[in-house]
Amino acid sequence: MHYRFALIALFFWIISVPELSAQVASPIPYQDAVISSADHYATEAGLEILQKGGNAVDAAIAIQFALAVTMPSAGNIGGGGFMVLRLSNGEIKTLDFREKAPANATRNMFLDDDGNYVPDKSRIGGLASGVPGTVDGMISALERYGTLPLEVIMEPAIALANGGFRLRHSHAESLNRYAKQLAEFESSREIFLRPDGTNWREGHLLIQHELGETLERIARVGRDGFYSGITARLIVQELQRQGGVMTLRDLRNYSSEWRNPLRAHYMGYDFHMMPPPSSGGVVMKQVLSKIGELNPDETGINSSGYIHLLSEAFRRAFADRNYYLGDPDFTDIPLETLMSETYLDHRFSDFSPDRATPSNDIEHGSVQPYEEGPETTHFSVVDRDGNTVAVTTTLNGSYGSYVTVSGAGFLLNNEMDDFSAKPGEPNMFGLIGAEANAVEPNKRMLSSMSPTIVTQNGEVRMVAGAAGGPRIITSTLQNILNVIAFDMNATEAISTPRFHHQWLPDRIDHESLAITSDTAKLLRNKGHELRLTRDIARVHLIVIDEDGWRTGAADPRGDGSVKGY
Repeated sequence: MHYRFALIALFFWIISVPELSAQVASPIPYQDAVISSADHYATEAGLEILQKGGNAVDAAIAIQFALAVTMPSAGNIGGGGFMVLRLSNGEIKTLDFREKAPANATRNMFLDDDGNYVPDKSRIGGLASGVPGTVDGMISALERYGTLPLEVIMEPAIALANGGFRLRHSHAESLNRYAKQLAEFESSREIFLRPDGTNWREGHLLIQHELGETLERIARVGRDGFYSGITARLIVQELQRQGGVMTLRDLRNYSSEWRNPLRAHYMGYDFHMMPPPSSGGVVMKQVLSKIGELNPDETGINSSGYIHLLSEAFRRAFADRNYYLGDPDFTDIPLETLMSETYLDHRFSDFSPDRATPSNDIEHGSVQPYEEGPETTHFSVVDRDGNTVAVTTTLNGSYGSYVTVSGAGFLLNNEMDDFSAKPGEPNMFGLIGAEANAVEPNKRMLSSMSPTIVTQNGEVRMVAGAAGGPRIITSTLQNILNVIAFDMNATEAISTPRFHHQWLPDRIDHESLAITSDTAKLLRNKGHELRLTRDIARVHLIVIDEDGWRTGAADPRGDGSVKGY
């Protein structure tokens, strides 16, 4: 009953927004390969590489570099991210190319003389940037699992930078919205603001010659085309002008890390997720361990019982996330205990199906007795041989630190804000961190990015991930549950209205029609505070059925696209 009502609500929500109804249609299954990304130019770049004989890793690298050109708010070579990949032979690995704090970073670098946190220091300008990891990550993936030469893979991105691309409405709107912030930095103003001072409009041509030259250096000499030589000098010079502390040594010493995936089993499916410094895998595994097998006849999609159950589970998992998680190379994370049934049973022992537990009454769990701007982007790729790649990458906030590297043409991240600048103080997403995520030299900051691959009986069934700060975690899991528990196809799953709870602030954020008036009344009676919000994350999903047909879905909340053959 609840499920049927939710689908009816979804229908009226979609048809009430014309741009959504145009995109949400019956999904098209592809027999050989499929890509879902946040930008149609990037999707086309990946498809071009697949058609040249490249594999899913080659295509993912092409998409990443294309996004650095066509999606400057989030796509990047000045940021970092995570990759989960599964080869057709069953091998599964994760790649951590998250940014690092510069060696000269200090614990109190974002505090004033009185010890008060100064948010703009970690969000805007020279101090806000961690050492970029994207280029090293892409080249590391290519060297281990790719098949085509780097010069071939980067051709689409270089062409888009040098020849320009026509702005879509969303591109123009985004550049206009952030014009004031970008105008504060001359290098950003010259590229991302129009010389005559007028607004960008759909159809305008954006040409980025300096970025094209930077990409050409990477294509010619690989990693050294970014972390050494001209580009490295330009990065350091720009950051020093803006009061930063990054050095040439920081860039030379950066390296991405191959890590083993975090795994969870739920309702016959196996989840393969990023371990720390991603927090997504830990949170999703904790939640899956405690919500039990969902029965649509008993717990309908977006019913009060479903929203209450997931919100209470997310509340507890985020409390643990914010206290225990950080860079595993610096922090002793009690992962085994955090995942244990004994510990999780204790964490959920005060759960009531009839009453919300106030977040002020929930702290992190005690393990001793039981031994990511909203502006991010995700893409998913499956090739003809069944190689599968999920990548989530970011500058953190929209347009990162707003600082463009003069002479190199790309924006730098503001990922230093993802550290706990002062334990107990919220960052730009309202997340409150602790000592495990405090600023330290050469340390990676905690992230919410959650690229995920789901298998069943050894076969890939889903590739998923999202953009949207901490909402990445809750949205990625909800979309996977939509398929697994509620038997939705890719388009239905991705279009269903969403909700979010992250412990603090103590409330359920929800999209329009995710919660009906009757459901809202039931939730408030249980003690929940509700807040209506416009969009909760942007998910890009691929679903593979038992016959091997691949169906992709790009979130109708954005301008993504799906291509395949």
